[in-house]
Amino acid sequence: MDHVSPKKHLGQHFLAEPEIARRIVEALRLPDGVREVLEIGPGMGVLTGDLLQHPEYQTTVIEIDRESVAYLERNFPALHGRIISADFLKQDLGQLFNNQPLSIIGNFPYNISTQIFFKVLDHRQQVREVVGMLQKEVAERMAEGPGSKVYGILSVLLQAFYTVELLFLVPPHVFIPPPKVQSAVLRLRRNDTEKLDCDEKLFFKVVKQAFATRRKTLRNAVKPFGMSAEDTLDPIFTKRAEQLSVADFVWLTNYVEKHRVN
Repeated sequence: MDHVSPKKHLGQHFLAEPEIARRIVEALRLPDGVREVLEIGPGMGVLTGDLLQHPEYQTTVIEIDRESVAYLERNFPALHGRIISADFLKQDLGQLFNNQPLSIIGNFPYNISTQIFFKVLDHRQQVREVVGMLQKEVAERMAEGPGSKVYGILSVLLQAFYTVELLFLVPPHVFIPPPKVQSAVLRLRRNDTEKLDCDEKLFFKVVKQAFATRRKTLRNAVKPFGMSAEDTLDPIFTKRAEQLSVADFVWLTNYVEKHRVN
């Protein structure tokens, strides 16, 4: 392969440890019916090489950096026609993959990792699995349950539709350049909830509004929905957002829909 010095772009640190790459790829489970695998931000192809060892995967990569794209084109002929030179966040996955079910994998750029997962949520009926490496604190937040100070918006929204597992930690020295933070590998697998038992758009709004004022009780948090004091007498409104499970938020969404003014 051509020698290209790995470079940092879009907050990305390139993995330089083959054993870690192998473990990340081995974490893929490919749920029933899934053959399409999309790697986000392959860079110099450290994960890509292991993915291509699995002929049962229909591997596609998406990379925004043109030098990395040129490198991949030269060094991974097996990817011919399956390298997308574009910004993942701007893509319509349904159109790209003809609405086929999809697994996503990657060493995600730290500065857009949360945006990647919000994009996954937008395509939750299509994206059946995600295996990704990201900043440890962000991964912990996504996997954490109610009652934790790091439990937040993304924790609730992801756990509503996915089983979230923090698989293992990755030290800084295995990257070029070494980041100043610890990293972790996370796996999401679509759960059995095809649709929540509430208005899903309102669910997203309620969760975001509840955590926007996370230090206050829900009685204060739901004020923007125009609910009266009499509407918020239920004991749940004395709690804070971080104390509510996904099921609690589904209940709250239905309650807000019934009682809200706007």
